[in-house]
Amino acid sequence: MASDEGFSDFFYPAPDGLKLHVRIHGEANSGLPVVCLPGLTRNARDFHELALYLSSMSRGPRKVIAFDYRGRGQSDYDPDIGHYNVGVEAGDVLAGLSALGIEQAAFIGTSRGGLIIHVLGAMKPTVLKAIVLNDIGPVIEVEGLAHIRAYLDRAPRPKTFAQAVEAQRSVHGASFPALGNADWARMVAAICRETDAGFVPDFDPALVDTLAGVDFSKPLQDLWPQFDALAAVPLLAIRGANSKLLSTATLEQMQRRHPGMEAIIVEGQGHAPFLETGGLPQKIAAFLDRAENQVE
Repeated sequence: MASDEGFSDFFYPAPDGLKLHVRIHGEANSGLPVVCLPGLTRNARDFHELALYLSSMSRGPRKVIAFDYRGRGQSDYDPDIGHYNVGVEAGDVLAGLSALGIEQAAFIGTSRGGLIIHVLGAMKPTVLKAIVLNDIGPVIEVEGLAHIRAYLDRAPRPKTFAQAVEAQRSVHGASFPALGNADWARMVAAICRETDAGFVPDFDPALVDTLAGVDFSKPLQDLWPQFDALAAVPLLAIRGANSKLLSTATLEQMQRRHPGMEAIIVEGQGHAPFLETGGLPQKIAAFLDRAENQVE
């Protein structure tokens, strides 16, 4: 379904039959398409401003495909919460790309989206032609994941949009001093939907239960073997200077193990940086241009 907001909606069946949704920005047939993969409880709307920029640049516009995983946004909820895992979600992404006829793309993954990119590298490495990892790497800091679990458990149910904005600012503001009122408003518009009960997060509440079995007293399993397998793919890593999920030490090790990797530190932001701020759309576009020239 076409939209006057610069995108169209596309629905496709997952391998197990769930109806899943993607947003498609732009109609460019030249240049690598860009696939955007959001965080754990986020959705395709997270990438709206970045996608508008990448799909409408006067020089080198690209088609941008932003995914709603199962249980998020406009995709069906899964009655089996065991299917809310990165392996199943990676398979859903591949099914969506197949339905769209896309064999190769550049991938932008925020948080969980970056983990899915690591899995895609094992499942179908030929699909990855360039990678942007937004505040995620092969090592997830337990403190950062515990913080995510804590605020999901205490998620408020504001009655008005203004209250929803203030709720997000109160939870995350200390880590994001660089953001202004308009940034927080965009965030709420992206992650919430309005109901008769007020503004609620736009995801299956059962997603929170998938974190119940995590032992926050122990380090989480790392993905270094999967990361090392991406060594030949042009890679840009973005880290929020105040991030609790991606440490400076992990970023430095990523650079040692992937010598061609580029890195951007976003001052005044935590996990995960807003990709439409701080000149990031222009920097990401420039990286994609360099990466495409490199793989040609």
